[in-house]
Amino acid sequence: METEGSSFETSEVLATFLASTPLLSESWRLCNLANRTPNAGFVTEQIGDIGYVAFSSMEMISESDICYGELEPLDRGNNQFFSPLHRQINEGEDPIMVHSGFLSLFFAIYSCPDFQTQMEELMKKSKSIVIAGHSIRGTTASLSTLWLLSYLQSISSSLSVLCITFGSPLLGNESLSRSILRERWDGNFCHVVAKYDIMPRLFFSPLSHFSPQLPFLLKYWQVSLTSPDNKKLALQLHDEAKAEIYRFVLTYLQVILQGGDRMATSTSFWPFGSYFFCSEEGAICIDNASSVIKMMYLMLTMGSPSCSIEDHLRYGDYAARVSFEFLNQRSFMPGDLPESCYEAGIALALQSSGITNQEPVANLAKDCLKMAKRMGRTPNLNLANLAIRLSKITPYRAEIEWYKNCCDESDDRMGYYDSFKLRGTSKRDSKVNMNRIKLGSFWDHVIDMLENNLLPHDFHMRGKWVNASQFYMLLVEPLDIADYYRSGKSHYRQYGRERRYKIFDRWWKERRVTEKVNNNRSTLASLTQDTCFWARVEEAKECLDKVRSERDRGTLDSLWTNINEFERYAAELVESKQVSKDVLAQNSSYVLWVEELRVLRSQLMQFPVQFPNIVDMLK
Repeated sequence: METEGSSFETSEVLATFLASTPLLSESWRLCNLANRTPNAGFVTEQIGDIGYVAFSSMEMISESDICYGELEPLDRGNNQFFSPLHRQINEGEDPIMVHSGFLSLFFAIYSCPDFQTQMEELMKKSKSIVIAGHSIRGTTASLSTLWLLSYLQSISSSLSVLCITFGSPLLGNESLSRSILRERWDGNFCHVVAKYDIMPRLFFSPLSHFSPQLPFLLKYWQVSLTSPDNKKLALQLHDEAKAEIYRFVLTYLQVILQGGDRMATSTSFWPFGSYFFCSEEGAICIDNASSVIKMMYLMLTMGSPSCSIEDHLRYGDYAARVSFEFLNQRSFMPGDLPESCYEAGIALALQSSGITNQEPVANLAKDCLKMAKRMGRTPNLNLANLAIRLSKITPYRAEIEWYKNCCDESDDRMGYYDSFKLRGTSKRDSKVNMNRIKLGSFWDHVIDMLENNLLPHDFHMRGKWVNASQFYMLLVEPLDIADYYRSGKSHYRQYGRERRYKIFDRWWKERRVTEKVNNNRSTLASLTQDTCFWARVEEAKECLDKVRSERDRGTLDSLWTNINEFERYAAELVESKQVSKDVLAQNSSYVLWVEELRVLRSQLMQFPVQFPNIVDMLK
């Protein structure tokens, strides 16, 4: 029977931790302090070993910043602020995008010398740093946390970092969320969301629809936080306008959920980290993005236009109440006892969300909480199971090795690559081709598990798996290239190379230097070290064929440049013994190409008058 992970895993631990410590209340206190400190922008404070940074939400945000700001690449201007995140983007994935206005707000804070100086002081004095922000400045807190985590990784610091936001809008797209997951930084973010607060839900809908009302809404929130007695004077938003915003956001959330995962992942903005949903009854913590969106919708359906705006101002009450509710003992009536511990956990979580069993959305909320629970094996158990599967596919790899040895020793002296490319319909050839496909399927499954957070965070840096993936690539990619060109295609490196090989290249380059990776003469080293070598040979053959018929001087120059560059490159590999014996087989594509090149040059050198330009290139 499958071993289940603990209920709500990371989110459960984080919720318990926050509820039993003063982190929430202290973070909110400092956000309020920043709001009441004129022209501060942010405040810092040292409490024991914990350094706090809190950003003011009182700076006026222009209408264009929030309403018309578009998503733009996080690596704006090729900056290195968030380099670990960019390193994790795989071929074919969308680039990491964030709201342009929020990114500008972060850079405005970062460029302030006072901010950099105080951050350096906190890092010297603290064992942990908490970065907090309310409303729009919650996005500044998130970006500051991403910057700090990136910096600490570059200097191998053990300083722990936690970001706590209150009523923060969404920051970026799904690629941002996936990259944070891959770095295992999702546990560093806790987004506190009031039950009905409209602000964290705004960016699920196009803001341009109600952009005229937003400046007044932001002004109302800002004045209410600093001068509660004057908030009515600042409110210039009619009930009809509030109702329109409420209905529009609710409708878009419903459309996203009805569209399923495909519709949800196609939205511009996407949650990341853990979401701490607060109500009068307590709080629940969810770290599954799809469940977060569904819970945002279900809670909002129970509210009203007015409370969706007022709830944005109640985070102080919620922060104080969470700890109190944590100390309260919850209980069930005798007739309501759940059948299992799991069902009891779901029932208690439902109570904490403020949704009673009598509410129309109660069953949907239960399903949402169950979806948030991570079922199946834990990452380490998944890894153990994967190791067993690896041992089961070893015979496939061994059969391909045997096939390579047979080809290398064959009387036709074509070698491994050309023998497979020109293969017939024999049982041996068919079995090797099937083994090639099975191995590719296994490694695609490994990559899929890693990208879905089902394997340990350092899986791709463990020597056993780095070596296994490298050996697979060295052994099998030549067969993939042969199969590609066998079908009459061209330009493998540009159009035909499987994504898995590009990922394995990165694993190999980023492997830990402390791991005992076998760099000596070994099974790995007995194979051609450039797994795309045969694709380069095919490209060189194509160039040589074109040279014979091409008459344009510019094109000829380019063709001969490519030919000469490959000739030098291949000679260096042969000289340094980085190619396997099949490359130098008497009838291999490479050896035949070298001979064709020699003959062509000899022929051209016999007629220097007719081909003076080409002769110059040959010298």
